Amino acid sequence: MNAKASSGGEEEASGMRSETLGESSRLGEAKRRQVILVAYLIATLDLTFLFMQFGVMPYLAKSLGLDSVGFGYLQTMFGVLQLVGGPIFGRFADQFGTRAALILSCACASAFFLLMSISTSTPLLFLSRLPAVFMHGLPGAQKVITDMTTPSQRADALGKMGLCFGIGIIVGSALGGVLSTKFGIFVPTYVGLVGNLINTVIAAVWIPSQAKPKSEHGVTEHSTSPSGSVFSIREILRLMKFPGVMEIFIVKVFSGLPIGLFMIMFSIISMDFFGLEAVEAGYLMSYFGVLQMVVQGLVVGKLANHCTERTLLRLSVFVFAGVGLGMALMRTVWHYCLVAVPLVFAFSMLGTITDSILTKAVPSSDTGTMLGICASVQPLTRTVGPTIGGILYKRFGVSSFGYLQLIVNIGLFVYLLKSKIPLRETKSQ
Repeated sequence: MNAKASSGGEEEASGMRSETLGESSRLGEAKRRQVILVAYLIATLDLTFLFMQFGVMPYLAKSLGLDSVGFGYLQTMFGVLQLVGGPIFGRFADQFGTRAALILSCACASAFFLLMSISTSTPLLFLSRLPAVFMHGLPGAQKVITDMTTPSQRADALGKMGLCFGIGIIVGSALGGVLSTKFGIFVPTYVGLVGNLINTVIAAVWIPSQAKPKSEHGVTEHSTSPSGSVFSIREILRLMKFPGVMEIFIVKVFSGLPIGLFMIMFSIISMDFFGLEAVEAGYLMSYFGVLQMVVQGLVVGKLANHCTERTLLRLSVFVFAGVGLGMALMRTVWHYCLVAVPLVFAFSMLGTITDSILTKAVPSSDTGTMLGICASVQPLTRTVGPTIGGILYKRFGVSSFGYLQLIVNIGLFVYLLKSKIPLRETKSQ
């Protein structure tokens, strides 16, 4: 009888433990989703303020007497700082945690807008660019999502970041124009300053100090050395030696490079080639923002759930080749609006899938550094873009961007078909 009572007690205790574990698991899942939503919010606010200053900066520079050449130097400085700071920021996130990295990014953005708000001379305007070296809110949010999702969920979760990007383009561009027109050129900088201070508080309160699941903390094989410097170039470049990383990174850089050059020159092309006014160019940017939201927020995730990443990588490069042909043949802005649909699809798919593949290819302790390296691709394009894009446009015309896009991506597509790049294939169920 005592044995039966003991057995019954053990079963009851076991049932209680199972119920407690189930409740703990549900609470953990709820917390994880909450943190991911907060990461999306931080990224949305960061991108909104960033695009707001992109729209205001040319007018602020002109009001201080800066000509087009000087403005080019200003933009190049911003690109170089972001290029250098991306991998360092990612390594900082790996060593000190995602919350510390996001606080650093938001604090630097606050300093950026503070210096812009007091830029009454050209030297001060150039000085305001310096905090941009650690302004990496988007990679910081991607780091949170990477740490809080399983490999099979990652592409879908990263794809939804496109909604943040689209909202940032639309709201940021419109907000910058309205505020500067109605209240003065410096008002957007005040809004950006206050907004980034709020973002800093959100990151400090809602983002956990270490977003990685505890089970991943024990990964030590090839992981980032805690004693290594955040600024160690050797430790950063070490990630390129992992199987498949260099090959995928090369595809990521070169597949979208001709389009990146075209976008760098778009402000000039929109005036000279398409004959658009400033307002019409703004409408076109809003159109791009809506496409970005729809494609990356809805389409990319669904495809990631049903296709392997290798298939989607090949598909995005193939579509990019078709985009190149369309750009080579386009003659009007309406043609460009049609080409923009596959362009945004390929651009969004390639960025999401390559980020997902690369973060899976390295240890979990190095995902921040890998995302920082990925985030340096666009600053690299912004740095070399004005020079190379200017030469292409001046000597060969708009069609040269399309033909270059076509040739590069046909070559990459053939390479992806013939090569056997090792990938950790996963699909969401």
